[in-house]
Amino acid sequence: MQQRRTRIGGILGAMAVLAAAWGSAARGAGDGDNSDKKTSDRIRPSAFTAEQLRFYEEKVRPLLESRCWKCHATGRKVKGGLRLDDRDAVLQGGDLGPAVSPDQPDDSLLLRAVRYDELEMPPGGKLPAAEQEILTRWVKDGLPFGHGGSTATSASASTTGGPASPRAIEAARREWSHRPVERPAIPAVKNRAWVRNPIDAFLLARLEAERLRPAEEADRVALIRRLSFDLTGLPPAPEEVDAFLADRSPDAYERLVDRLLESPHYGERWARHWLDLVRYGETNGYERDSAKPFAWRYRDYVIDAFNRDKPYDQFLREQIAGDLIKPRSAEAMIATGYYRLGIWDDEPADRMLARYDVLDGVVSTTGQVFLGMTVNCARCHDHKVDPIPQADYYRLLAFFNDISDQDARNLQGVNDSSGQQIEVMSARERGHRQAYVLLRGNPAMLGPAVGPGIPEVIGARAPSFPTDRAKRLALADWLTDPRNPRTARVMANRLWQYHFGRGIVPTPNDFGKLGEPATHPELLDWLACELVQSGWRIKPMHRMIVLSSAYRMSSRARPEELAADPSNQWFWRFPMRRLTAEEVRDAILSVSGELRTKAGGPSIHPPIPDEVLAGQSVPGQGWPVSTPDESARRSVYVHVKRSLLVPILATHDAADTDSSCPVRYTTTVPTQALGLLNGQFANEQAARLAARLLREAPGDPAGQVTRAIRLTTARTPDADEVRRDVEFLRQLETRPGLDKREALTQYALLVLNANAFLYLD
Repeated sequence: MQQRRTRIGGILGAMAVLAAAWGSAARGAGDGDNSDKKTSDRIRPSAFTAEQLRFYEEKVRPLLESRCWKCHATGRKVKGGLRLDDRDAVLQGGDLGPAVSPDQPDDSLLLRAVRYDELEMPPGGKLPAAEQEILTRWVKDGLPFGHGGSTATSASASTTGGPASPRAIEAARREWSHRPVERPAIPAVKNRAWVRNPIDAFLLARLEAERLRPAEEADRVALIRRLSFDLTGLPPAPEEVDAFLADRSPDAYERLVDRLLESPHYGERWARHWLDLVRYGETNGYERDSAKPFAWRYRDYVIDAFNRDKPYDQFLREQIAGDLIKPRSAEAMIATGYYRLGIWDDEPADRMLARYDVLDGVVSTTGQVFLGMTVNCARCHDHKVDPIPQADYYRLLAFFNDISDQDARNLQGVNDSSGQQIEVMSARERGHRQAYVLLRGNPAMLGPAVGPGIPEVIGARAPSFPTDRAKRLALADWLTDPRNPRTARVMANRLWQYHFGRGIVPTPNDFGKLGEPATHPELLDWLACELVQSGWRIKPMHRMIVLSSAYRMSSRARPEELAADPSNQWFWRFPMRRLTAEEVRDAILSVSGELRTKAGGPSIHPPIPDEVLAGQSVPGQGWPVSTPDESARRSVYVHVKRSLLVPILATHDAADTDSSCPVRYTTTVPTQALGLLNGQFANEQAARLAARLLREAPGDPAGQVTRAIRLTTARTPDADEVRRDVEFLRQLETRPGLDKREALTQYALLVLNANAFLYLD
């Protein structure tokens, strides 16, 4: 009997999968229009009537709860792999296959079991005829689930207290990150002399509570170097350092900050942070890794936005819906290149699955970057930890469902005309696609229909969203609504992170339970309020942060504080850091005198060693080497080819472009030192630095050494250090027998490898 039951279940399961696959094939032929609404309507009703929902709540649910959920519900020891407390779970079925047949409801495994037709459920005795009839009507109605009026959420159907149950969602709304942002009172502190602005008061209050003292102020050389790299990504010139040290006016530091914020290099530096977040790449990935030839226009849009201090809410809205806000604006259209940045399979084995993979990139990036939510975890099932039902994921996906698919044919016939280039890279909508929950994330298994919507946990008073092409504009409006508890908090946290090396929430893309909790939630709320009240402008936020006593602290550790807080959790000192990949390359070019400051335009292709190119299936493909002048431009303009990275950037932890990169984790591996000592780029630039030293201090070894140290570290060496380095030069000329230029080149290579050059503070 058991074998027969298993065989029947397997047959029914196979039939359901074949039916779903057939429906998927039919939908693919319709290219996403409404022609896909065919035989599977029973399994994905767009809405249930009030009567059907009431019937479920009054008749079906009590019956399931009393007769079935003991063995077939979340939070219990589920028998047979079958859950009956969730609509998607019923449709997916258990060990014997789907519990309901959408096309032949009378023959559903569930109904046959309660009739004792080969299967016998519940095992304690056959249900009365009236109860069988209730379940029969429920199946024929398409399995309506009520629970607060929701007909489309898999998680809302769970009442047993799981992570995405209504009870859990309601509880989560009371947690800090989901509550409305309110300006907290500035705390009182004992050491009021240390407080330059409210940031210091919030930090110091916690330090005093932990019996920690803030570090002393860093020296002026360390401060100008720190500021220069933080705000422009480039080292200060020795002449700039001299001018700052000579300026003893009370506002010298403030004027230095203002000058750096007005530098065009500021946008190049801070755009790189944003490009990390939105997974900026100029190729599609996969085996062919073909080019996105006009992605650089989006990069230039971001650089320009930061340089002009475009308000963050406008910056966000243009990327989400620029084509709807200003349909005739090239700038707004280019901003929607946000949707074209991810990986894309140009020859997929499963075209429908590939399409949803692209949409998943958009949904996950939008959720993580703007909201600090890992909604992507709910693509295939309810989030296992955070209160994010699977349907929340697909409601977000519904906002982007009508954006036209990327297609290599879009590039045919495109020339250098900027009207055509913008058209290729920008978002375009075509038709109207109904969004559905995909059971287990499988496009061949459609669940209930969903409309555009926001996560329940932050949408207690969510507006209703349109279903036409204006839905992305409505999403942009909601994201930038000051009442949204996440957007301002998440961006304020990122600003703090990029200045202090670690966010107040250390996991900046995940404010949820899988992330780390905020160390100073009141400070973050205060910063979020400041961001909104400043008109969402970023530069005033920079200015406020870097003018604080907290930012000006030395990175030097004291034994007592180091023992009490070795990880610097409470920010009692400024964190020392290594230069990022782009800073390493740009700083080397800067001190060698080779850096070219040309801004914008198509990306560059610096030389890559042959042994690296040999790793490609077709060595050198997609990498036309630029001229020497072009190759010496800043790293933000280097072509981002997903399958081929410039070695010095790759070895120093450049961003992974396949997904949003919220944090550049710093590794220390032998290839970094080997590359800087033996690599082609490092040795070429060492030779150019030596040539610069010979030009600027001819015939003066002590002057050459002093100039090299000042260029690479910003500080002036003492006489003993200069004497020892000059002696090293003489040894190179004597023992290996190098001439003066060769010896100076080796010395230049040494200073480019020094920790004092590669680390700040």
